[in-house]
This record gives sequence, C-alpha cells and structure tokens, in this order.
Amino acid sequence: MRTFGVEEELLIVDPASGEPLALADALLAGFGAADAEAADAGAAEPADTQDPEDPDTDADEAHRGLRTGLSHELKLEQLETQTRPCRSHAELLRQIRRGRTMASDAARSHGARIAALATSPVDSATHTTPDPRYAMMLERFGITAHEQLTCGFHVHTAIESPEEGVVVLDHIRDKLAVLTAISANSPYWRGLATGFESYRTQAWNRWPSSGPSAVFGSLPNYRRVVSRLIDTGVLLDEGMIYFDARLSRNNPTVEVRVADVCLRSEDAALIAVLVRALVETAVRESAAGVEPASVPTALLRMASWQASNFGLRNDLLDFGTFRPVPAADVVWSLVEYLEPVLAEQGELDLAQAGVAEVLRRGNGATEQRRIASEQSENDGGRPDPAALAAVVRHAVRETMPEAAPASDTKSLPVLTWVRQDWRGADI
Repeated sequence: MRTFGVEEELLIVDPASGEPLALADALLAGFGAADAEAADAGAAEPADTQDPEDPDTDADEAHRGLRTGLSHELKLEQLETQTRPCRSHAELLRQIRRGRTMASDAARSHGARIAALATSPVDSATHTTPDPRYAMMLERFGITAHEQLTCGFHVHTAIESPEEGVVVLDHIRDKLAVLTAISANSPYWRGLATGFESYRTQAWNRWPSSGPSAVFGSLPNYRRVVSRLIDTGVLLDEGMIYFDARLSRNNPTVEVRVADVCLRSEDAALIAVLVRALVETAVRESAAGVEPASVPTALLRMASWQASNFGLRNDLLDFGTFRPVPAADVVWSLVEYLEPVLAEQGELDLAQAGVAEVLRRGNGATEQRRIASEQSENDGGRPDPAALAAVVRHAVRETMPEAAPASDTKSLPVLTWVRQDWRGADI
C-alpha cells in the first residue's frame, strides 16, 4: 500500500468572539526549537517502521519521540500541521488528531483556540507572517495576498517516480471536483454569507497558477509547462505552482490540493483515503493501457465552480458526462469507481460508511449554515455577529471534540498582550 500523509491549515481564534488572532509566531515560539526538531524528524520517518495494526503503535511513537509537524503559513492567524507518511486509515487519523492536539495545546496556552474552518466567518484584519518571500507576494499580488486567509487540506500520496506522478496527474484531474464538494467548509467570508459552500475555492483561485491543469502527457512536458510559467515572471518561484494537483517539490509524492480543511478529523481521513485510491487506480489504469480522459480544462473549471457553489446540497457535474447530476449520485459514483482498490486495501467498508455519514449529516458548510440559522436574529438576512461567533465556537468543539468545553472563554493575560503587539500594523 502506498504511504500517504496530509497537511492541514487551521485558524487561530478568540474563543468568545470567534475573531481570528495573529498569534502564530507566539504559538510556534512556545512550541520550541527542540519540539520543532522532533516534529521534523517525525515527519520524515518512513511509515513502514510502524505496524499500523499494532495497538501499541502510539506508545512506541511516543517512546521514540516522533511527532507531527507544526509550522507557519502565509497569515499569522493560521497554523499548518503535517503528518508523517502513514500506511493505514487508522494511523493517519491518529496523526491528524495528534496534529490538531498540538495546535490546540499551543493555542490554549495563549488563551486562544483552534478551529478547522476554511475561511473565517467573522470579519477581521489579517496579518502576514514576517518573511521576505511573503513580503514579495504582498507587493506583487496586492489584495489577493492581503485577503488570503484561507485554510486548505493537502493530501500527499507516494509515487515511485516523477514519471509515474505525471501519469497520476493526467488520470485524476477529471475527478477532483468531487473532493471539493465533500470537503466544502467555507460558506462565510469575513462576516458575509457568500452563497458558496466552498468559498475558499473561489478566493484561492484568484492566484494566477491555481485551478485544474491540462493533460501533460509526460514528465518533460510537465517540467516544460512549469518552466514556462515561471519564465513569465508572474510567479515568484516553483512554490507558486498552485495546480489542483501537482508533483511535490520536496517529497516523492503527488499533492492533491482541492479540499477545504475539514471540520471533522474523520472526514479529513476519509478524503485522504479516497485520494490514495485515486492515485493507485490511475497507475493501474495506465499500466492497462487506459488513456486519461481528454476533458477540456474549461469543463474542469465548470466542475470545480459547481462543487464550490453547491457542495453536496444540489447537483454536481458528473465526472463521466460533465452534465448535472444529484451530488449524492456523483459521490457514490466515485466510490464505485475506486471500489476495486479500496476493497483490496481493506478500506471499502470504511469509505462507504464515511461517505454515507457525510451525506447524512452534510459537510462542514452544512453544519456552519445550520448553526448560523439557529443562532441568528436576522431571519433570512445577513448573519449577525453573534451567530457567526457561535459558528466558530461550534467549529472549535468539532475540531477538538475531546478538548475542554469551548464555553470556557476566559482569555489569559498573554492573549491581550500579543494581540496588541501584532494589531499595530498590517504587516
């Protein structure tokens, strides 16, 4: 089985108002150099050093000092967690929860909380992480960079070679919009109801290199496209190749980037399982002589937009015909398409159960809108601040359901000090 791992971007929020807090530097400073080194070592540790079926795996990991990673992102109001490469759904779910626990512990030490929200429901200024590259992005891309407080979920799946990676990219491109719909978790944007289930997708696609890509056909063609994009001078570097799926620069993986950060860790692990099955299915199809579907990139943009707009609450574009079909039917079609690999890897039952649960209760966007509707005093109008603060508090509880109740809203003195320190200017 291929190893896989994920990166989650999480919001740092005030437990009472729901406002994003520019505390990443303070939280990561508290994390400490020693912890960061241990996290880096854990992130690089091969997953085949553990037995995913061993119930004592966690104890062994703790004994060896292996940990997940925790790092800066573009904005000081967010943190990124990284898992180690994993082999099983159970192992990955533990790693996702561990990363959220680390982030939550760091936030609580400053009186803040962590929320798995792909955009902030509550309006607030944003503050860019002090870094020369980020400063160049602000100067070059203006309001797109200034407003880019979005939290995505990136799935890395191991590949044997870059050549195999391009085969994967070409074969999975027409199915990625389904993952956007399942993960959609951003219906609100800075105090506004957007009318989208994944507004993060809309905000993110303002970057010039974002979105679906064409069929590359070979590794040299992929490299040629990347080089041509960089040679335009529009992008700063290869790190700004923001395709929906790309070859990772730093890892022997394909990186799928279309999902919102999921409200629930169980949904995040489900998305990762589906991505890994997509990668393996793509490789097998290519070996069997199946060519990638020659779907025009313009149609893929339509499918992405539809998934961002409607999530699971209306029609999606079927990835075979690209005509509107009820969302549940499209999601189940994806599971059916992946069934041979999921069954072989022992993950079919959990994938079916996970999809059924998401379709029953809805994705994160569904939950956010339900909480806002229950709490809002504006009947059918713009959500009021109290309702949006309630959305964030609900997200805090679901992000870390085993943590202390989010009703504990007393802020520690250090919270006020750090907020005043960073709120002096928009960096």
